[in-house]
Amino acid sequence: MTRLDAATAEAGIVAGNRGVLSRGITLVESTRPSDRREAIALLERVLSRTGQGTRVGLSGPPGVGKSTLIEKLGMLAIERGRRVAVLAVDPSSRATGGSILGDKTRMPELSLEPRAFVRPSPAGDHLGGVARRTREAMLLVEAAGFDFVIVETVGVGQSEVEVASMVDCFVLLAQPGAGDELQGIKRGIMEVADIVAVTKADGDHLPRARTTLHDVSAALRLMRPKSGAWAPRCMLVSGATGDNIAGLFDAIAEHHAALAGAELTALRAEQAVRWMWSQIDDSLRDALRKHPVAAPLLERLEAEVRIASITPGHAAQQVLRAFVTPSH
Repeated sequence: MTRLDAATAEAGIVAGNRGVLSRGITLVESTRPSDRREAIALLERVLSRTGQGTRVGLSGPPGVGKSTLIEKLGMLAIERGRRVAVLAVDPSSRATGGSILGDKTRMPELSLEPRAFVRPSPAGDHLGGVARRTREAMLLVEAAGFDFVIVETVGVGQSEVEVASMVDCFVLLAQPGAGDELQGIKRGIMEVADIVAVTKADGDHLPRARTTLHDVSAALRLMRPKSGAWAPRCMLVSGATGDNIAGLFDAIAEHHAALAGAELTALRAEQAVRWMWSQIDDSLRDALRKHPVAAPLLERLEAEVRIASITPGHAAQQVLRAFVTPSH
């Protein structure tokens, strides 16, 4: 397969060529220096074609029914005239680096829908439950004309608030009986949630789901809203039966309308700055590990930190000093 250059990729993506879009995302996910240069050039070329749609982050613990709900939500969005992209970040094996990449099998209807694009990507070792280049992939699918973009993240953890820094609306999924858990160890996630959807609100689960709805609603009232234009809300949904999926879609649309204008512009501007610093952090970490002086020192100091013969702060100072000091 010929190497994809920025100009060819832009033309194919803008024309709606799904194969070129997939290759473009692979390009931005690549860690090869030559690919990174081409990826940056591609992003510069398509940037003016992005930002016109709705960006939704969706997360929840394993077993909460993320994929089932996303398929129902995506199909409803298509019925409402939207073009849907799902960037599903799968867990990665720490031993092999491979990922499960099962979301296409868990979203069979959406995966075959011509007005939808489902792209699983391995999370790798990147914090925040999102792939390292999820933000860049989001720009590419927007440039291809997809105007309802869902970022599905790995599990739920304190570091996973990162997804909220790249989307317009963050939807947290909670299981029936999860009220106490969400109020406690996952308070950090609750603070960034715009919508909390209690899933599996059907059949025998419905009484517990209603109790969870009450608990979570009470917790949300105690938290300071992220926006003066939107008060976080909680609702019952069922991915299995499709109950209130339309309510969830409408709530996402209401949230986007509430932020539309100056507040949404300011939110995305702040996200862009945060993205820049994230790129700087990643680039500096990569550069440190390739530096002729700092890299060997880093390896030795890591071993010393493990046996507590040096403090992490002192070790960090030595590595940074080696990195910034000119070699002669």
